[in-house]
Amino acid sequence: MDDRNSDGSAGIPSLPGPPTPGPPANGLPDLNLLRTFLAVYRAGAFTAGARVLGLSQPTVTAQIRALEGRLGRELFERRPRGVVPTPSADDLAARISGPLDALGAAAGTAAGFPGEEGPAEPVRLAGPAEYLAHTVLPTLAPLVERGVRLRVAFGLTDGLLDELRAGRHDLVVATARPRGRSLTWLPLADEEFVLVGAPVWAGRLGGRIAAEGPAALHGVPLVAYAEDLPILRRYWRHVFGRRLTAVPAVTAPDLRAVRAAVAGGAGVSVLPRYLCAAELAAGALVPLHLPEDPPINTGFLVGRPGPPAHPHVALVRDHLVRRGREAGERPGA
Repeated sequence: MDDRNSDGSAGIPSLPGPPTPGPPANGLPDLNLLRTFLAVYRAGAFTAGARVLGLSQPTVTAQIRALEGRLGRELFERRPRGVVPTPSADDLAARISGPLDALGAAAGTAAGFPGEEGPAEPVRLAGPAEYLAHTVLPTLAPLVERGVRLRVAFGLTDGLLDELRAGRHDLVVATARPRGRSLTWLPLADEEFVLVGAPVWAGRLGGRIAAEGPAALHGVPLVAYAEDLPILRRYWRHVFGRRLTAVPAVTAPDLRAVRAAVAGGAGVSVLPRYLCAAELAAGALVPLHLPEDPPINTGFLVGRPGPPAHPHVALVRDHLVRRGREAGERPGA
């Protein structure tokens, strides 16, 4: 996350490094220091934590410095794009988050943070544009009615996971399971991929694909999400056991645009079934091949370790996982 100094210039908050260890002061740290710590811990940056608290960044910086001095240990590693909690910070957050959240709920403040009553902090959700628009956002309407606020961002999995680590998102819908232990994940839903074309191409190809395999598609225009044909290549490898080497006729970095081009007769492509189910039912698209073992991809809901940034993050997370499980249990889902 891009923290900026008080003069507006880019940079890391000006802290002189780890505090000099010393005996803690008598008694517990001031409650406001703990609340400030938890805000920064959850937001992943001093500037974002300051926005949550309604304080200036220098004030938050000074409070974290005071808490580190009182505890005699460093709580955050300062990075150009935010902060990374130390093991001491993880331990402290695990011990205080529950009581502070309960105190905040009793006092009527959002997420256990001080400040005036007002709208809850928004949940920052990110993922593939097509999946979020078609499958995720419609299911979240009941939560919005209950006061959940959403801020949605689109992008590719690798970049979004980097931004999640930097504290820019609360939850990311990912097309691949993240590696390492810096993030936590839950299976969300499975998607089946289908080789599709407009009726005109179905008529030209007939049953040739079942009989001839990928040779039947030689010379047929391919419509792809990207120049390197990522979804098509996976289908060829999984279904045909062949490596696909071709140049797409059309590329569009949105599967909804790919669907529209294919339905218009521009060529054939591979799409997730959820995205083209209505077109298949209406006959605007036709499945060109029905293998016994179609490619399946599992989506994951990914977050950062530790307690959620605020209760609505957990509410959205649990809702999406539950809806994904229910969709998987429905026949034909």
